[in-house]
Amino acid sequence: MKKTPRTDSYSHVLKYTGLFGGVQGMNILVGLIRNKLVAMILGPAGMGLISLFNSTINLLSNSTNLGISMSAVKNISEIYDSGKEEELCRIIRMIRSWCLLTALLGMLVCIVLSPLLSEWTFGWGNHTLHFVLLSPVVAIMAITGGEMAILKGTRQLRPLASVSIYNVLFALFTSVPLYYFFGEAAIVPSLVVMALIQMALTINHSYKMFPLRVSHDKEVLAEGMSMVKLGVAFVVAGILGSGAEFLIRSYLSYTSSLSTVGLYSAGYMMSITYAGMVFSAMETDFFPRLSACNGLTTSSNTIVNRQIEVSFLLIAPLLVFFTISLPILMPLLYSGKFTPVIGMMQVMVFAMYFRALKLPMAYMPLARGDSKSYLLLEAIYDIVLVLAVVVAFNKWGLLGCGIAITVTGILDFAIIWCYMTYKYKFRLSWRVKLYALFQLPFGIAAYLLTFVDSPWLYWGGGLLLGCASLAVSVQILRKKTTLWASLKYRFFRRFRHE
Repeated sequence: MKKTPRTDSYSHVLKYTGLFGGVQGMNILVGLIRNKLVAMILGPAGMGLISLFNSTINLLSNSTNLGISMSAVKNISEIYDSGKEEELCRIIRMIRSWCLLTALLGMLVCIVLSPLLSEWTFGWGNHTLHFVLLSPVVAIMAITGGEMAILKGTRQLRPLASVSIYNVLFALFTSVPLYYFFGEAAIVPSLVVMALIQMALTINHSYKMFPLRVSHDKEVLAEGMSMVKLGVAFVVAGILGSGAEFLIRSYLSYTSSLSTVGLYSAGYMMSITYAGMVFSAMETDFFPRLSACNGLTTSSNTIVNRQIEVSFLLIAPLLVFFTISLPILMPLLYSGKFTPVIGMMQVMVFAMYFRALKLPMAYMPLARGDSKSYLLLEAIYDIVLVLAVVVAFNKWGLLGCGIAITVTGILDFAIIWCYMTYKYKFRLSWRVKLYALFQLPFGIAAYLLTFVDSPWLYWGGGLLLGCASLAVSVQILRKKTTLWASLKYRFFRRFRHE
């Protein structure tokens, strides 16, 4: 077993954030092409239908997978860093056994509850058969989640990157033809096919590293109870999170229309996915490193602060350019029918700033096995989010949804910061505060430009703000890392050889 050296330097954080940011960028590009084609074929109503099916299936998956996809990463990371290969193989066998049980449980629950899911999700028509046909997806997601946890815990970053890229490519080339020829009738088969593709790609790597072995031995299964106990909190949090999105989309569907659900989903997913270019390294690299430090205050503070610094400096310029370019991006990537959601997205951008600040802190309870704290913080956020969206949508429509998401995100950051300071003696570094003071004004100015009517002032000012924000981030990161010098050395060395 070849063990990856662990480092908590700025260069390490930037390297792997950049690696998975590039992968996520590729995923975004392919995903947006797919969404563009699907939006043109199915329209907002079809996109809303896909959204309702996905949110319901995710809710079921999060309710039945016992949180193994997350809690297993912590267990594997700790053992992997100790170098005990025999113990690592044993825990992987135990994880796969638990994943098989949760897969069967999730599939059965989906089948049994399918009549109720049809009534609760739609309120019109009979979609019971659709949910029965989607039940294998819940099982597939449980198995895939366990194998992904194995790859993450053993730091298999390149296989994780390749799985992610090939998954979106296969999703593009399988789902779009299905929608083109069969329309909305292809939604359920397409979701099943995409889930199978992701599972096949994942097990192709994980089974090569660790051949498939499961155990029905009660002693082996009993070893996983501590992992399951931590995962239960993650399950409840997942239920609350998926349930919050389920309630929001159902509320929009009942009070407005399926098209409104499609607009909200497109705007929300595009904003979250765009920011995911920076956040994608959190679960794959940052969380295993944080888990492996075994709760040491000084080490965890250093790891968390450096992750916040790099993430915030990388995402800030992207958010400025995103805010300014939305009037072009939205019609280009979806269609002209989706322009009413632009205002909501431009407000939501501020939530992404605070997400970059809070997300590394939010992993601290999970890394320490503190399930109660994690569950408490997630519950507060989800409850406030649903209430805020309902109130704000009634007053300001889709723009109100954006305002609600941003206000909730700011409150969540403040609560998490205070709680981590009290519970774990966490200290937010002065550098993080300074970088936020540098970058937030650029985001505020970019948003104010959206009210300007002059095209020259809008695009000229937006480009200037984006470049200024980028210059600030590049200058700071160059001083903190050796990657720039390393890249120059490699470039000139290759140039001399040629």
